[in-house]
Amino acid sequence: MITPRYRNRQFRNKLAIALAVLATALGAAVLFWILASLATNGLSGLSKAVFTQSTPPPGATGGLLNAIIGSLAMVCAGTIIATPIGILAGIYLAEISQGAKLASVVRFVNDLLLSAPSIVLGLFVYAVYVAHAKHFSGWAGAVALSLIAIPIITRTTETMLTLIPNSLREAAYALGSPRWVVVKRVTLRAARAGLITGVLLAVARISGETAPLLFTALNNQFLSTDMNAPMANLPVVIFQFAMSPYDEWKQLAWVGALLISVGVLTLSFIARHFSREKK
Repeated sequence: MITPRYRNRQFRNKLAIALAVLATALGAAVLFWILASLATNGLSGLSKAVFTQSTPPPGATGGLLNAIIGSLAMVCAGTIIATPIGILAGIYLAEISQGAKLASVVRFVNDLLLSAPSIVLGLFVYAVYVAHAKHFSGWAGAVALSLIAIPIITRTTETMLTLIPNSLREAAYALGSPRWVVVKRVTLRAARAGLITGVLLAVARISGETAPLLFTALNNQFLSTDMNAPMANLPVVIFQFAMSPYDEWKQLAWVGALLISVGVLTLSFIARHFSREKK
């Protein structure tokens, strides 16, 4: 017998499902709108000059070679700095701490870094490094990006290691293996796909950061591989060119936004591939 209470629950259930589907459709529509705008405006300006010429002066034509190289250099340097620190911190929290008070402090600081605005981290690096060195540099930008990536890698590493069954550890301990051997040859190998996923997600996260680089690397109109000097990068170039009154610069801003979006989407797909492999 269908009671009024049952009908009421059915109505609420259908209403909740309809609202969830509507919210998903709206989010997907906005996402496709953004991607369509990037493709429409970015592909029209994509040419060989984008990858062979540096950013032009006002009113001239040019490319994004210096910004692409600068972004790759700082993202790679930031990832190299962040990866060992994040993985070692995650190993400590998951395998070694065993409820120690220091572990609670590390988790608290890691959560603060995860939630901190990127511009705050940029200001921190500016005050600690740039202000004392008295010049902007690619190294300062790499350090700022590494501060954003470290908590992501730490959290992912800890999560992946805690998912490893304890039976694997107990079997290794039963064979007389010390803890560092168990971590190196058992848990890290079992969680390898998850660790790679965490690093890729961190790289995707820092690839489009603009605010910290404004206070650390600034920009450079010319092609430079000197990490100890101001260095061009795609996020800052996009910000500056998009705000300019010159059509050539605005077109390059669209192209730069398209390149970053394609790069981030590619890294996300690769991360999902490793995530499926882990499952």
